[in-house]
Amino acid sequence: MNLWTGEPLVLASKSASRRALLEAADIPLVLDPAEVDERAIEQSKAAQAGPKEVALLLAREKALATAARHPGRPVLGADQTLALGDRRFSKPRSLDAARDQLAFMAGKTHELHSGAAVAKDGKIIFEAVTTARLTMWALTPAFIDVYLAAAGDRVLASVGAYQLEGLGIHLFEKIEGDHFTILGMPLLPLLAYFRAAGMIAS
Repeated sequence: MNLWTGEPLVLASKSASRRALLEAADIPLVLDPAEVDERAIEQSKAAQAGPKEVALLLAREKALATAARHPGRPVLGADQTLALGDRRFSKPRSLDAARDQLAFMAGKTHELHSGAAVAKDGKIIFEAVTTARLTMWALTPAFIDVYLAAAGDRVLASVGAYQLEGLGIHLFEKIEGDHFTILGMPLLPLLAYFRAAGMIAS
């Protein structure tokens, strides 16, 4: 017997960690990643927006884009932004870029903002964003090189150049916030919405 009461949820994301979180919560999924130009959306609509707003904006755009292909079905979009002070980061494009990013963040506290939106028939019916604060050790250049050699191209798949569930845990001195936010999903508010909407047994 499943807790989920309806049709499988459509997930408009390529993220393996988001998929794993939802599957671990016993939510059946249909995978249909949104094809949107994230950088263009940021530049055209979010030039003055803060990182929380950008995470939500991208989640909304992904949910709406995929929902257009699934009339009558709820579609979940999600995104994450990383900010350190006034600087906002995207996924590093190369190992050299990842090295520079980690050197900049070393010894400092950055914030991860994870946004999610559920769309249905062209409308956003739920959205939420949560924040985690992560403090890195004062990493030496030698340690960063060793870490990048061990982690390899996996660092290019993450906005922070790390996967906290893997080798990335060695980068951090202190973490404030829930694990789900760090992995890219405001899961507790999302599950609360599904329960209130009757999509999860209560």
